[in-house]
Formats: sequence, C-alpha cells, structure tokens
Amino acid sequence: MIAVDKSLIPPPPKGKVRWIICALLFAAVVLSYVDRLVLSVLKPTLQQEYGWSESGYGDVVFWFQAAYGIGFLFFGRLIDRVGAKLGYLLAMAVWTAGHMAHALVTTTTGFALARIPLALGESGTYPAALAAAAEWFPKRERALAIGIFNAGANVGAIVTPLIVPLITLAMGWQSAFIITGLFNLIWIGAWIAFYRRPREHPSITREEIAYIEAEPFETEGKASFRQVLACRQAWAYMAGRFLIDPIWWTFLFWLPDFFSKRYAVDLKGFGPPLIAIYIIADVGSILGGWYSSRLLGRGISANRARKTAMLACALVVTPVTFAMYAPSIWIAVALIGLACAGHQGFSSNLFSMPADLFPRWAAGTVVGLGGFAGAAGGMLMSKYAGYVLETVGTYTPIFIVSGSAYLVALLVVHLINPHYAPATKLSARQA
Repeated sequence: MIAVDKSLIPPPPKGKVRWIICALLFAAVVLSYVDRLVLSVLKPTLQQEYGWSESGYGDVVFWFQAAYGIGFLFFGRLIDRVGAKLGYLLAMAVWTAGHMAHALVTTTTGFALARIPLALGESGTYPAALAAAAEWFPKRERALAIGIFNAGANVGAIVTPLIVPLITLAMGWQSAFIITGLFNLIWIGAWIAFYRRPREHPSITREEIAYIEAEPFETEGKASFRQVLACRQAWAYMAGRFLIDPIWWTFLFWLPDFFSKRYAVDLKGFGPPLIAIYIIADVGSILGGWYSSRLLGRGISANRARKTAMLACALVVTPVTFAMYAPSIWIAVALIGLACAGHQGFSSNLFSMPADLFPRWAAGTVVGLGGFAGAAGGMLMSKYAGYVLETVGTYTPIFIVSGSAYLVALLVVHLINPHYAPATKLSARQA
C-alpha cells in the first residue's frame, strides 16, 4: 500500500456528488432487502395456509443462499470488468424478475426455484456498491459511506413489515411481490441518469475530484481467483464473512417466526418489534463505520482502527445469547436489536477490507469470494436452524451460536492477518 502524506490530502470539498451516489447505493440496498424479506414476513401466513414444514422453509433459505453464493463469484468478477454502473443494472434486472415470479407459486419447492434468480441478482448488490464506494470515496470516508448504505439493509427490514401486511390484507399476498418489485424500476431510471465515474460526472467540482483522488491507486489490471486466493488477506475476509453472515441471515429469515412462536405475534403485529430492531441496527451500522473513520482521522493505523471497532461491535452482540429467555417481547427486541446493531457495525468495517487491502481492479473478485463464503456459512446455518426447530423446538441453540460468532470471527481475522497488511502478491503488471 502506498503511504500518503496527510498534509497533501485536501480538506473535504464543497462538492457533494459523492454523497448523492451514496444515497443511490443506500436506496438500492433498501430495495434489495425489501424484496428478499417479503417472504420471511409472509412465512407464518403461508406456512399455515399451505402446510409448510420447518425443514421445507429451511430448504427455501438454503437454496437462496446457495444461488447467492454462486452469484457473488460471478458478479464480483463481472463488476471488476464492466464497472459498477452496468453491473448494478444487470443485477437489479435479474433480481426483479425473480422477485415478481414469487407470485406464481405456492409450494416451498416453487418458492425455492423462484428465489434462485432473486438471489443471483441480489448477489450483485454489495460487489457493485463496494466498487462504487471505492471509486467515489477516499479511504478516510469509505467505512462511513459503507456504513451509510449498509444501513439500507435495516431500512428495508423496517419498511417490509410495514407495507407487506397492508398490501397482503388489502389485495392478497401475491400483490406484495408484484408491488414491491415495481419500486425497482424507479431506481433503475435514477441510476442510469445520474451515475458516472468521478471524472466523467458533469456535476462534480474540481475540488471534489482532487479530494477523491488524493490517495493514489492503481486502475489497470485483472486478478484471477488463483492469484487472489494466494493472498492471506482474502482468506481473512472470507473467514470473517463465513462466520458472521449466517447470523444476519438467520435474523432476517427467522425473526417473524421467532416472534410468532415465542410471543404469539401475528401478521398485523410484526411491524413494531421488527421496526424497533432494525432502527437500532441502523444506528449500529453508521456508528461502526463512523468510529473507525474517526480513529483513522486521528492518525490511528487502519489495523487498530478497524479491529477496535469490530471488537466493540462483537461485544455488543454477545447478550443475544439470552434472547430466548426474555420475559417480554420488548426485552427480546432490545437484545436482538443490539445484536443486529453489532453485526452491522462489524460488517461495515469487515466490508472495508477489500478496498483497504487490495488494488481496485481486484477488490470485486475479493468481495465475490467473501460473499460466496458468507453464503456457504448461511447454507449450513439454515439447515442447522431447521433441524434445531424441528427436533429441539427452541431457538436457544441458535441464539448461543449468534452471541459468540463475532468474537470468534474477529479472532480468526486477526490470526490470519494480524497487522492488517495489504496484499503484495498482486500487481497490475503481474495480472
């Protein structure tokens, strides 16, 4: 990594185009989470209406994550080649088609098939967003920008239990998939109209370009999977994703079921507890990115800044171990909300690793491998959750795993890359 004299980095400029780009990325993440969460909100209703088993629903989640992981490998490399703009357009087009197809099926097998294109398209969300963030934000702002658009996951999780019951009760559950899918078309139009690379954008100022480009970077090159996998930095990132992504997926896909079984909450009652959880998670997402960015701004090394923030977030997650024993739903909401906040803050810093440690032309491939690893962990967790609920009949083992995963993830990341050293085995000339 090239050392940068901080005296040469200009102060934040008046231009704010990069933050409009961040807002578009935020909106895309919101839409992706709305689309993937419609089914989880409807799960208790559809399970009762069509007689789904717990293992059948677990299979739906399993195949979503399998396709999601495979898609990450594809989109990571695709975005390295075609860039964030075209990559995001392709991703959203594919997932919108798959999302709307959910209205045509009723069985768990049918939903599993419909979720394959949804997952393939949505797998492009973070590789494209991270590529755009690396293109538009210098390192000192990158974790904050990632934290902001990553908070869109929580906004999507807040919006979904608000609008899905209203649409379902008024027009039927099929309409929930059709209407939410139509929102994507508005975003696609805005993305086509506004997104450009910094130097190509008609609204950007010279000062903002100078600020973005103050940190030198390589723009030419190509990385193969083999080259990337030869770097321990890639394995650190993949290990972290493998360990923490399954916990987030579990919260996303099983929380309505947990509240239904533990506290007898019905479709009309999911909104308040889920909204509270994901508002808390939003705060964690932004604070996690802000904290490490603040430490970096004070001259603290990236190694210490990122890992200190991740440690704080991991400690916030641990109380969720006792969520099953919460005497009231709102105590459970507080424990799970803190865990989701910890996850989002932790992931904001973990997601910074590819851009921090790899040249830009290799970052998408690293992100793709990390997404694949996270999805593989999620596949195992979905099978585990379905098995536990059918045999043990309680969420306790699931919450125990959730409470400890982040400390384990931080330890593994630190052991693999203790100094947060950048990848040195890749170069534009070599690639």
